[in-house]
Amino acid sequence: MRALVSVLVSALLLVLTAVAPAAALTIHDMAGRPVTLAGSPRRIVSLVPSATEIIFALGADDRLVGVTDYCDFPAAAKGKPSVGGMVNPSLETIVKLKPELVVATREGNREETFEDLSRLGIPVFLVEAAHVSDVMTVVRRLAELTERTSAAPAVVAALTRRIDAVRRAVAPLRRPRVLYVVWPEPLIVPAREALVTELIQLAGGDSISAGDRGSYPRFSLESAIARHPEIIVLASHGTGSAVPAREKWERFTALAGGRAARIEIVDGNLLHRYGPRVVDGLEQLARAIHPEAFR
Repeated sequence: MRALVSVLVSALLLVLTAVAPAAALTIHDMAGRPVTLAGSPRRIVSLVPSATEIIFALGADDRLVGVTDYCDFPAAAKGKPSVGGMVNPSLETIVKLKPELVVATREGNREETFEDLSRLGIPVFLVEAAHVSDVMTVVRRLAELTERTSAAPAVVAALTRRIDAVRRAVAPLRRPRVLYVVWPEPLIVPAREALVTELIQLAGGDSISAGDRGSYPRFSLESAIARHPEIIVLASHGTGSAVPAREKWERFTALAGGRAARIEIVDGNLLHRYGPRVVDGLEQLARAIHPEAFR
């Protein structure tokens, strides 16, 4: 792998020295890292499905020259050249696409990928969202990068209106204790620094793991049930994945004693990505927690 990177670096340097940028632009990404660009990038590779969705929503998809296998929404995203998975994208393919910028994230992409791209002289812009406000920031930052700043206010305003509508609908209701299952085996739940934790709060619930450190820690099944959740929300992961085993959780809560928790299933692809569809996920989650508010 390192030998391949060295060859790619040499090839890329020849291209860069042949066409030197007239003026450089330095910006900071969402991790606070300085990113130097020759100008507004016309050729972008997205290693983040959320960013891909946002770029399409902004009408800047003409600048996307490459995406990952997981960038499956909107349908047109699947027509873009693929650079492989998020964890192990093909550096050779990325170089062939001649990107002026790669959009990446620390959640899902490896540090090694950032280092290799840096050695290749390809700028990397990191995005991240632990809060709903961060989602709006990602929209605005990607709009600036793609010269679509005029499109950002409408996208942000539409999402904000729908979030406020959910907040108003659940405001008068009692907040049940919610166990949200990101992944069943090993059991992974959202904690203090996870976007899903805030979405549960907005949807009118109290996550039993909201006070735990980190973003998505592992839990034991016994410790989760010991916190007496009233609702267990199971996240599905797309049409190609197995449906969460509702019966297993119903049996376990019954054996644990006390009142059995209500089991609900939501679309994890909506709630675990921070593109515009995250509000679709919020609305679905609110209906799961408080069906009485949306009749």
